[in-house]
Amino acid sequence: MRASFRLGRIAGVPVGVNWSVLVIFLLIAWALSASQFPRAYPGHSTVAYWAAGLAAAIVFFLGLLAHEVAHAVVAKRNGIEVASITLWLFGGVSELKGEARDPGAELRIAGVGPLVSLIIGLFFGAIAVLLAVTGAHGLLLGSLSWLAGINVLLAIFNVLPAAPLDGGRLLRAAVWKATGDRTKASVVAARAGWVLGALLIGLGLWQFLVGRGPSGLWLALIGWFLIGAAGQEERQARMGSALSGIRVAEVMTPQPQTASGEMTVADFVDHYLFAYRHSALPLTEQGRPVGLVTLDRVRAIPPDRRAATTLAEVSCRADDLVLAKPDEQLTDLLPRLSECADGRALVVTDQQLVGIVSPSDISRAVQRGHLREQMTGSRS
Repeated sequence: MRASFRLGRIAGVPVGVNWSVLVIFLLIAWALSASQFPRAYPGHSTVAYWAAGLAAAIVFFLGLLAHEVAHAVVAKRNGIEVASITLWLFGGVSELKGEARDPGAELRIAGVGPLVSLIIGLFFGAIAVLLAVTGAHGLLLGSLSWLAGINVLLAIFNVLPAAPLDGGRLLRAAVWKATGDRTKASVVAARAGWVLGALLIGLGLWQFLVGRGPSGLWLALIGWFLIGAAGQEERQARMGSALSGIRVAEVMTPQPQTASGEMTVADFVDHYLFAYRHSALPLTEQGRPVGLVTLDRVRAIPPDRRAATTLAEVSCRADDLVLAKPDEQLTDLLPRLSECADGRALVVTDQQLVGIVSPSDISRAVQRGHLREQMTGSRS
């Protein structure tokens, strides 16, 4: 999930927000300000209701951010680099550059997020109880009570044993510990996620049919997301098993054809595209990669503008390039590659371009990996 804009860094990790956060933020603020708070605490002005609703929504998203930052901090302490944190429609995503080394690390990384959400919920709940005991009431108590309930609910939902939820990671850690097989554990967690997603879709459709339209549709949407994410995790797990032990240098195309960002799109089409049959072309400056042009990006430029458009104008930005090292495990590269819109990684040594990894390179490596597994299985 890509960020639409950056907020800065927390604990050394870039933090961003996807545009979809605005949708759920406005929905929460509207539901609290226009419905829940006026119904539970009548007699206040519209401005007061909206101030309470907006404040509660902001604090809720700060809690989501704390949840993801906790994942990132524990991941870094367990030797896993964290590329970024992104808040989006369904919560937050911490992009980890690698996998946990053992079930214990997996347990710690996955478990800390729901624990932080639970602590936040209990904190607001304790303040709400103290205010209620002293006789306080009104919007402040309502906001604190809502924040307590939503964070506890978030913690409970996240520990459900189904990928891609944190509970799915906990389930994977348990199965991994019991069987010693990380791939099998990942498949079990992913299939549990598929089951949970199907149940949520069924429950959501039932609620819609009995007249609870918005909440039912929201449950069905969450279920649909879980099924898609779980299926992707199972595919990645099986692919990771086939690619286990393979280094980037073994699959990359070495010394790829490159070009300067000052070249026009027309020159690329006339002299590179058909001559070299490349669907992607790295842009370099003194051997250092500064961009990447793909056939899809070129096709988006109308023919009458190609002579006046440079490759630098249509290439992905240097900050968006997926860079890898030759000795890096291919399984560590895959998660980053799946988040890349261009689907390619540039391989560098001392900031100099030495190769490129494309989807076809990955496919050939997967085929070799499956063949290797079959041969190993037949011998055993």
